Amino acid sequence: MKNIPVLVPTWIAGLMASSIASVSVAATLIHAGHLIDGVGAQAEAEVTIVVDAGTIKAVEKGYRAATTGDTVIELKDATVMPGLWDMHVHLTSEYNKNAQLQGFTLNEGDVVLEGALFAERTLNAGFTTVRDLGSAFNASITLRNAINKGIAKGPRIFACGKAIATTGGHADPTNGWAQRLMGEPGPRDGVINGPFEAAEAVRQRYKDGADTIKITATGGVLSVAKNGLNPQFTEDEVRAVVTIARDYGFKVAAHAHGPEGVKRAIRGGVDSIEHGTFMDDEAMRLMKEKGTYYVPTLSAGRWVAERAEEEGFFPALVRPKAAAIGPQLKYTFAKAYKTGIKIMFGTDTGVSAHGDNAKEFRYMVDAGMPALEAIKAATIVPARFMDVADRMGSIEAGKVADIVAVPGDPLRDITVMEHVRFVMKDGKVYKDVRGQ
Repeated sequence: MKNIPVLVPTWIAGLMASSIASVSVAATLIHAGHLIDGVGAQAEAEVTIVVDAGTIKAVEKGYRAATTGDTVIELKDATVMPGLWDMHVHLTSEYNKNAQLQGFTLNEGDVVLEGALFAERTLNAGFTTVRDLGSAFNASITLRNAINKGIAKGPRIFACGKAIATTGGHADPTNGWAQRLMGEPGPRDGVINGPFEAAEAVRQRYKDGADTIKITATGGVLSVAKNGLNPQFTEDEVRAVVTIARDYGFKVAAHAHGPEGVKRAIRGGVDSIEHGTFMDDEAMRLMKEKGTYYVPTLSAGRWVAERAEEEGFFPALVRPKAAAIGPQLKYTFAKAYKTGIKIMFGTDTGVSAHGDNAKEFRYMVDAGMPALEAIKAATIVPARFMDVADRMGSIEAGKVADIVAVPGDPLRDITVMEHVRFVMKDGKVYKDVRGQ
């Protein structure tokens, strides 16, 4: 049977064409009083960001007038910028006086549900992407999947699952337990000894569904152990982790406080040093030479130093370590910045309270980093580090529509970063408290 043309009256055809056109051009127009796009050398005034289908379609000078079907979001009294990144969080926990006991009283479901609450707080604070560097029960991986499915609200998560330690090391989950309960945790549990087990642990993280790898190259502040500085991985063990991680497309972060552990981690090839509290001139020289990134976590240092002043808050082994860490971290960060080391924004939130992440900006600026550089350390710098800067980390045409806004001018008063009014992630508005 031949196809018979259908004759449509001219007025109907015109109406259909008009409707189709209006649907195709409808978009969300964000009128930004000032724009920090994540890549420019200064803020731009009076800009329109055009968003459609979760993507930034255009960034235009001036305020574009709306056409039929457009949604306009007026942020003319605000500074608009890319969604923020926190490159060191622990979304599924928050330290408190009962933290040691909760390892025995909380079930996997409890941890994930608490994590969902903390994730929403983090998103509402303007952080649309985070790197989660350690969780019990691989809870951060479960939470990531729930957020990706739309079951929970929260930031985009790059999760390491269970961090990798050596026996008795900072991330050995049985530290401080009675010997009858310790057992013999191994690579599946994130505890290794020697290069072979290091490789096995990385492959287990891949099997678990992790996005990245973390090792604890030195002792830590909050682990129930006396020494927070000693190296806890050999250089061969670090190199084994990194070698296998590369096979699976993982980047490797190294928790490290003491200088020898920092240097072993850098020479072993890790991609980032977390904390780096007591790293020396040689360590900083190595970081510049190797291109290793630094995540200072000033918020955690300040928080634990303050809690150390409270009698009975920390176990006796932890308190002196916590007291020493805050002032030293600020000094180290200031020196690292002056040295020219590549710095990414990271808080270690989960030590400090979730939702307070933006206080880190204040601490970074107070220690000598210009406000615009601090903002870039939380936007385009981590996106480049994670190899996703072609899609994320700045407000440019073709990028994912992760957009936040703060009142006033953060380049004059960085503390306004702590008062996020508007949050969009993947083109969806999650927070809008304009005028409040």
